[in-house]
Amino acid sequence: MSKSERNQRNVIIVYADDLGFGDLSCYGSHQISTPNLDRLCAEGLKFTNAYSTSAVCTPSRYSILTGRYPFRNSRAHILPGDAGCIISPELDTMPKLFQRAGYHTGIVGKWHLGLGDGSHPIDWNQEINLTPVDLGFDESFIFPATADRVPCVYVEGRKVVNLDPDDPIEVSYEEECPFDDIPTYHKNPEMLEMRSSHGHDMSIVGGIGRIGYMRGGSKAVWKDEDLAETFLSRALRFINDSQNTEQPFFLYYALHQPHVPRVPSARFRGATALGPRGDVIAELDWCVGQLIEELRRLDILDDTMIIFSSDNGPVLDDGYVDRAYELNGTHRAAGPLRGGKYSKFDGGTRIPFIVSCPNLVRRGESGALISQADLFASFAHMLDMPLEPESAVDSQDMYAALIGEDPVGREELMVEDVTCGKMLRRGNWAYLSPSEGAPFMGNVRIETGLSMDPQLYNMDYDIGQQTNVAWDYEDVVKDMEERIQRIVRSEGTR
Repeated sequence: MSKSERNQRNVIIVYADDLGFGDLSCYGSHQISTPNLDRLCAEGLKFTNAYSTSAVCTPSRYSILTGRYPFRNSRAHILPGDAGCIISPELDTMPKLFQRAGYHTGIVGKWHLGLGDGSHPIDWNQEINLTPVDLGFDESFIFPATADRVPCVYVEGRKVVNLDPDDPIEVSYEEECPFDDIPTYHKNPEMLEMRSSHGHDMSIVGGIGRIGYMRGGSKAVWKDEDLAETFLSRALRFINDSQNTEQPFFLYYALHQPHVPRVPSARFRGATALGPRGDVIAELDWCVGQLIEELRRLDILDDTMIIFSSDNGPVLDDGYVDRAYELNGTHRAAGPLRGGKYSKFDGGTRIPFIVSCPNLVRRGESGALISQADLFASFAHMLDMPLEPESAVDSQDMYAALIGEDPVGREELMVEDVTCGKMLRRGNWAYLSPSEGAPFMGNVRIETGLSMDPQLYNMDYDIGQQTNVAWDYEDVVKDMEERIQRIVRSEGTR
């Protein structure tokens, strides 16, 4: 394939939020039907050993866009909704790579990497001085953080959408509410349409308790049930507009489902027997189907590489009473894996990962070991674009694995749990480095994998990580612990 042919391929990353290894029917679910992703999977390549870099969202999103492990940025932790941007404008990013290759670049959906340069608190009523358009995206339509955090508004480019200057937005993440005239969870329980199971008890926005306090901006506030179709319509608009630029395009389509609060649109309420969590996964699948149909309508599906994945593993009760546990039945959101979101066990970071592109060498299933951080260097290979030594320092060129040519992938990769404890995966071994913390997160009912004892699991025989063989293979433990320390001290692993 020539350089000119490589440069003409459109690329779309569809990035789900809190979707587990077992949440799709193509990954084994019998309770949730995902026909569109199943079709993408059948026509593409399904990976069974793909990992995000973290068991929580902000660090994973930092890694996929920068090609760096999250520990290289001390601010790469779950951010409040008013945080400054943790990606410096000077840092190389994946969308900048595509820009250098002549692509039209866009982001639609969840951001959660902070906004503004941090020199002063964000003024939501003025242009924001550091947004995705400063980091390589030509177009940006996002919400700032998560659906359960204020401000509950869209930001396009540098400005809040539908802002009314006579109704200015104020945001606070102080412990006590600084605004006397807004509805809050404990003061106005009669306004709640969805109750909290833990946290999410500050501002009430749209009948739902949120993290943080927000005043004003009533015309700018989103409707939760409209989020999916709003983001979808903007993604389709970007694709259509890109056809007029005579450039190939790169789209980072960051879905908000199935993160809490789970509020499906009317057409998907009751779509599954699993309640709102199952319904928003069905909605997610529909969004992917609509995206694919638009590519087909425009006759560019065969010219487009689609990568579908998730930022971390699943969680059922993440702060709202939506009966996710009660209605879950026999569904296993993490499939055969132990743990889930927040966890050092594989359920926290081993995620669904599907690649569909016209030049796949092999379709079906791949056991190649791959990190989401590898997309940066892999795209550089695809585009025949050089990387500077300081760019994407932990991203390895796995392009051959992405197209099914290499069945092995990486020799090793490292991930983090919510406490930044490290897990090293090498071949059939998964090593959990000792770290402090409770073994169980009671509020979300997830095993953390935290222990002061070393843990070693043979993933060829023990995918559920039930049998710790660290004491039987002390030489392996010593070698892998030393390797973790070398990675942490290094300036990069590429």
